[in-house]
Amino acid sequence: MRLTINGEQRDFGIPLTVDEMLEQIGMDPRKVAVERNLEVVPKSRYQVTSLNDGDRIEIVHFIGGGAPDDVAVPSDDDTWEIAGHTFHSRLIVGTGKYKDYEMNARAVEASGAEIVTVAVRRVNISDPKEPMLTDFIDPKKYTYLPNTAGCFTADDALRTLRLAREAGGWELVKLEVLGDQKTLYPRMIETLECAEALIKEDFKVMVYCSDDPIMAQRLEDLGCVAIMPLAAPIGSGLGIQNPINIRLIKEQSKVPVLVDAGVGTASDATIAMELGCDGVLMNTAIAEAKDPVKMAQAMKLAIESGRLAYRAGRMAKKMYADPSSPLAGLI
Repeated sequence: MRLTINGEQRDFGIPLTVDEMLEQIGMDPRKVAVERNLEVVPKSRYQVTSLNDGDRIEIVHFIGGGAPDDVAVPSDDDTWEIAGHTFHSRLIVGTGKYKDYEMNARAVEASGAEIVTVAVRRVNISDPKEPMLTDFIDPKKYTYLPNTAGCFTADDALRTLRLAREAGGWELVKLEVLGDQKTLYPRMIETLECAEALIKEDFKVMVYCSDDPIMAQRLEDLGCVAIMPLAAPIGSGLGIQNPINIRLIKEQSKVPVLVDAGVGTASDATIAMELGCDGVLMNTAIAEAKDPVKMAQAMKLAIESGRLAYRAGRMAKKMYADPSSPLAGLI
């Protein structure tokens, strides 16, 4: 019997179940999700689902998780909530573009982040013992946030997140449906359609979107648990290009608003927090810094500084000078 697994043809004896196939190629069924002919196979049916000649199989990995009760957290009461989960760090970091998993893990630790985004990708069936992200970034310590990076259609995004939930039981997910390779701007009509479909399937959807307050409100009205307007194109490092719209989105929203994409350096993160955003998601700004670990530390401090400044309340802007020292009693 010939199967196509992750694009590669493999020959097996018959009969064969999903569980037996995974055993033969050296995969741990607890760490992967399996799709057969575009249909997700529930883990509970691996042992009874028979495979047929010509079946097309996709096997993806990453396992989900969150911070267990015994993980130490800061005592500061300035927490934020999303979909019933409470977090202290307002920095979410990605796990792409690093030179290796070890550097990725060091940067995540230095950032103080509690949530990391992860892409759902095929496992390497030619080397089933190849290191995985979970070997370096513990899903019991960090909340994994599966995203739909690289998805340009609603169908691809739906398929990806259904596999993600099967792989690790994830319900809190980040949705992005991209419009084109050049800008990686969100394709908003399909984003709306996909968000609605995911919410009907009981996903808790954090959604990457344009900085359009009207679209942001529609996404919130659908039931998205967080709105994530871009600061600038993904990976551009240009910083917040439209602070007025970001502030409008924050002012109208009853769910968390996080700036997503385009942050380049620490001051960009501080500006986002001074606008009142609940958090910032970034990847390239840390991963492509000359020293990712130091930049991760800088971003941690920038987020904390911007948040503290927002809570303190900045002085009013004035057209003319206002002396700091009293004029009475001058010599």
